[in-house]
Amino acid sequence: MPLTVNRPARWSWRTLLPWIVGVVPLACGLAVMNWQIERELRAASQATARQVVEHVDHILDNLANAAQVLLPLAGSPCVDAQLALRSQVTRNAFVRSTNLFQHHNLYCSSLFGDFDEPVDAHDYTDGRLWLMNGNSVTPGHALLVYRASDGDRGAIITVDGDHLLTALRLIGPEEALQIRVGNAWMGKDGAVQDGVPPAAAAADVTLGSTRYPFSVHGGYEAGKQGELLRSHYPALLSLLLVLGVVAGGACRWQIRRASSPRAELRRALEADEFLPYFQPVVRKGDYRWAGAEVLMRWNHPREGLVRPDLFIPYAEHSGQIVAMTRALMLHTAQSLAPYTALLEDGFHIGINITADHCRDLSLLDDCQTFLQHFPPGRVRLTLELTERKLIEATPVALELFAKLHDMGVMIALDDFGTGQSSLNYLRQFKVDYLKIDQSFVAMIGGDALSQHILDSIIELSAKLGLGIVAEGVETEVQRDYLARSGVDFQQGYLFGRPMPASDFLKALAAQPGGARLPQGAPPEIMRG
Repeated sequence: MPLTVNRPARWSWRTLLPWIVGVVPLACGLAVMNWQIERELRAASQATARQVVEHVDHILDNLANAAQVLLPLAGSPCVDAQLALRSQVTRNAFVRSTNLFQHHNLYCSSLFGDFDEPVDAHDYTDGRLWLMNGNSVTPGHALLVYRASDGDRGAIITVDGDHLLTALRLIGPEEALQIRVGNAWMGKDGAVQDGVPPAAAAADVTLGSTRYPFSVHGGYEAGKQGELLRSHYPALLSLLLVLGVVAGGACRWQIRRASSPRAELRRALEADEFLPYFQPVVRKGDYRWAGAEVLMRWNHPREGLVRPDLFIPYAEHSGQIVAMTRALMLHTAQSLAPYTALLEDGFHIGINITADHCRDLSLLDDCQTFLQHFPPGRVRLTLELTERKLIEATPVALELFAKLHDMGVMIALDDFGTGQSSLNYLRQFKVDYLKIDQSFVAMIGGDALSQHILDSIIELSAKLGLGIVAEGVETEVQRDYLARSGVDFQQGYLFGRPMPASDFLKALAAQPGGARLPQGAPPEIMRG
């Protein structure tokens, strides 16, 4: 197998670690335990700080929204604005009081109506946020104040410090947490103090908000790491003493098993061994080629063509699928770009993506680079979502799909009807096409239940205004049934097997009424 090729041994921690684990299990175990506990504490501290930041961001989002609603009222008489001020307090669970100011003077409050108190923008960090140790109504009681201004007028929204205190105590009950705004900070005791918060004895972290001028400091008190060591030490020590020799062999086997596929895929990527194969997609009516799905094949120097199911799961597990897809898209564009005359306007090119592609916006650049190889409108790039990993509707993923649609890139759900998350994807993402899994197509004329499911999927796509592609069409009976059912596009061995670029271009040029290959095409294509 390509993914199990033996390689020369290299002296590294991967080689030495199994021997250390086997020869000195007790010493290694203590080191690993200390290291692991430290990592767990730091990871937990960072996660807790991140949750607190997100919670406070949510609170401040509510305050900012209320401030934007009230900002146009700043400068108007208090009697006219008072109802709106109190309305925001009533509707928003986080808002304690709302106020309006003009010319550095707070003149209207939801608590007292007409009011007179100076406002100093320098009290607010970044002119927006102030962690106060109480006011005239509740002295010594923490308050977080949000200020929004437009020139010399604006709105001031206050949230009770108890909301912050609840977040610190409930999200991190075992951690030392503080929230800091400017030169003021508050811990779990609810007291607002000036200066810099004390550093935690273990796993000290500081995480700042990207939207508001505050930060959260987290960590653990002294002795926490020793407490965890004492609670884990007896069981782990016994296990190391009994299984020391076995652990060395098992560790070596596991490391080789985990590292070998990654290294082999990295070598293949650097050697440009991943090639695009094209399977045509035909449109209903005349069954002319309206597009193609690009499938990745590995042209291994010793094994020849490797089936995708042998290396794609490894690539996704190791995170290398993104780089491999980027190389595949570039290879596809370079193979087709010289022969764009063979492609009808709007020719669909489908490429599979996974959850790994949706963790950042780099896919936008890959798609833009791909489309720049073709005249505008000649190619319609379609990204097909696979379900081997769940794609979560994170803000980054939603932004990615929105910008892809703005670029004219379409989204299809691959193997629809078989995955657990297909319906969720329809609800969360803007989808253009459904691809019916071949298992349903294969049952046409046979299994009645699967055929009913197929009909339901076709009906669902029509109601949602989505295009539909049927995969795995192998017989004329299947083709005709799908055509009668109004399926837009079909794909399968009946119309063409996956083929390399040269065979695909020859077959495309041979279609009735198709364009001819340009002069200067490679001989292996011209011979077709």
